[in-house]
Amino acid sequence: MRKMMTSVAAMTAAIALAAGAASAGQEDNLVVNEEIEIVVRTDAPAHMENVDTIYSGWTFRSDETQALQMDDFDNPGMIFVDMGREVFDAAAGSEGKSCASCHESPENLKGVKAVYPKWNDQAEEVYTIEMQINECRTDRMGAEKLKYNGGDMTNLVALLASVSRGMPVNVAIDGPAQSTWEWGKELYYSRTGQLELSCANCHEDNYDNMIRADHLSQGQINGFPAYRLKNAKLNTVHDRFKGCVRDTRAETYAPASPEFVALELYLSSRGNGLSVEGPSVRN
Repeated sequence: MRKMMTSVAAMTAAIALAAGAASAGQEDNLVVNEEIEIVVRTDAPAHMENVDTIYSGWTFRSDETQALQMDDFDNPGMIFVDMGREVFDAAAGSEGKSCASCHESPENLKGVKAVYPKWNDQAEEVYTIEMQINECRTDRMGAEKLKYNGGDMTNLVALLASVSRGMPVNVAIDGPAQSTWEWGKELYYSRTGQLELSCANCHEDNYDNMIRADHLSQGQINGFPAYRLKNAKLNTVHDRFKGCVRDTRAETYAPASPEFVALELYLSSRGNGLSVEGPSVRN
């Protein structure tokens, strides 16, 4: 118990000592390829109780990292978008169909990424975009599901995000999705792990502060999938959730778990009004 209390005190002190040490790039603007304007700050959605303005994670990054996302030629995440196009065009399953067989081109799906997760009437549950992709594969292509956080799936989601860049996140949280959203909110504010930290402790109470070498953002997920310089690969939002839960020294949920689906819905709604900007570049 004493060791746990010492760890909590140390983390709290680390945040407190760094308060004011850094400031979000509140004047920086993101324009990709000199043509796609990305909203990186805007008024918080009405359902947010403790934050007036929401900021993309891009505004908390260094000038060098920000610059990588401003040109597709420099953005390492775009390599995976190209690989996603290959998945989109590849026929699979007993029907011999590909994504392109129905949708022709990824550009015809512009705007889809902006509204997921969303309620699926047939399944009677909230679907992430990965769940919808796998339903298309099994029901329309006669193909096996892709691994939820595997390379092919992540590349395909990055492709769908890329064609929606600049469009406002607009996730619905009313109607039948409301109970899932409320569960996600509960998870967001619940303290977990040996450090007894919640998502809100870092990303709502202490965003724009430094914790050790990390500049805390608001934890917005409009930029996922995100290429992280830390591990030099494209990262899914559920893998990022796992990392955050791990950092509280708690037992984490699995990707595609109902808990992470609910948390994704809630976090997506906190970014309503920001632009889709994946694949983003983050530390």
